[in-house]
Amino acid sequence: MSTQAKGLQALVDTRQPSGGSTQVVAITSGKGGVGKSTLSANIAYVLAKRGYKVGIMDADIGLANLDVMFNVRAEKNILHVLKGEATFEEIIVPLEENLWLIPGESGDEILKFSDATIVSRFIDEAQMLENLDFLIIDTGAGIGDTIQMFIEAADDVVVVTVPDPAAITDAYAMVKVVSKIRRRIKMVVNQVKNVKEGEKIFDTIQKVAAGNIGDELELELLGTVRSDAYVARSVKQRVLVCKELANIGPAGDIEAVAMHLGDKKEQKMLEGQKASGIGTFFRRLLGQF
Repeated sequence: MSTQAKGLQALVDTRQPSGGSTQVVAITSGKGGVGKSTLSANIAYVLAKRGYKVGIMDADIGLANLDVMFNVRAEKNILHVLKGEATFEEIIVPLEENLWLIPGESGDEILKFSDATIVSRFIDEAQMLENLDFLIIDTGAGIGDTIQMFIEAADDVVVVTVPDPAAITDAYAMVKVVSKIRRRIKMVVNQVKNVKEGEKIFDTIQKVAAGNIGDELELELLGTVRSDAYVARSVKQRVLVCKELANIGPAGDIEAVAMHLGDKKEQKMLEGQKASGIGTFFRRLLGQF
């Protein structure tokens, strides 16, 4: 059996159920260049290393590049499945133990499929992903309609920003847009000098949001990630900082963010709350509610 076949078998092995519906987490940002994709990839890796079954989907429409970050080659993507040119099993790329890449399409054609028969077949095939504990969605940056569709379809939304005035303004704009869809939003402040700086930025956004959006919004700081030149180098070298440079500060920060997500999922399960699952996510995304 090939390495890819073994990786896929681990995903669909019903003898090892995930223990609950898949938690779909959309990681987004108000502007580009804030490290969103790097965070998405490393968070997915950490969760997988902690024993969760994790899928990471490249939904950065216009710049689908997670295959480059993971240093793998994705021959086909979700668009090929929708067109009937490939099956889900053929496009999924095993990356590590418990970690799989669902390649995205660098264009918005994926969201133009509304035929009920096509969508139904697509969702039936997507059931092979139901054993995932997490599906991490790396969305594009900004507040376009396509990105809002992914945000609306996900269970949780994480907005990433950095200590840059323009990025902070855009992060607030993103929070304001997302607040019209959901009242619970998580944030990560990336590339900070220290925890205090990150918390100060979050407090500023939270206060402005409370004054303009209202107290019904529940904004939560998922964590802060310190700046480090090694992180930028890891991206250029196509390696994951949490894998190859696990002893540096930012790697520990990202691990804490990932485990916070894991703890939240466990808490929901203990409280009897279940995530929507893969089928519901894709139905929402493709307009088949």
